[in-house]
Amino acid sequence: MIRKSLFIKLYSAMLVLAITSCASLPSHVIIAPDITASSAINHHNKLAQLNVVDMRTANHIVQIVREGDAAIILSAQQRLEDTLSESLTQQWLKQGLTFDANASNQISIAIEQALIRVNQETFKYQAQTHIILKVTLNNGEETLTTTFKNSGNSNGPLQADIAVLERNFNQRLTNVLQQILMNEQLNHFFK
Repeated sequence: MIRKSLFIKLYSAMLVLAITSCASLPSHVIIAPDITASSAINHHNKLAQLNVVDMRTANHIVQIVREGDAAIILSAQQRLEDTLSESLTQQWLKQGLTFDANASNQISIAIEQALIRVNQETFKYQAQTHIILKVTLNNGEETLTTTFKNSGNSNGPLQADIAVLERNFNQRLTNVLQQILMNEQLNHFFK
């Protein structure tokens, strides 16, 4: 009886492993921050220009590493700098900021790091997420540079779920973008 129970548990574990290892990975991840910035900030009658640059040496978002195998990498569906530019522009427009190519307020955002690194083992995984954005605001007279960071770790049994990693990354990115939009020092630096 004990032998039969042990066989059933072993068979079940092998079946779960076979099913999860055969699951196909998506070809890309969807980066879609959900920003809910406060409308208490008002940039009425202020003009700015925005430039977002990806400074990373590799443009992928997810890197899955399994010992003895080549790393699996997944990029964003849309270029990350385009996603950040669209998200921030949309929120700053809600705050009354107007965008003009000749504006004296020049906002530069450098994506220094944006990566989920997954160490995949046979029965577990560990994921590390790091996001670093450097914001430089030149108001025509002075320049202010501030770095915004968010990182975290997660782990779980079996194989990493890309949808969960994607959701966690989007939450972290949303947090960083909200920090930028709500940063008192940056908001008072606009001329």
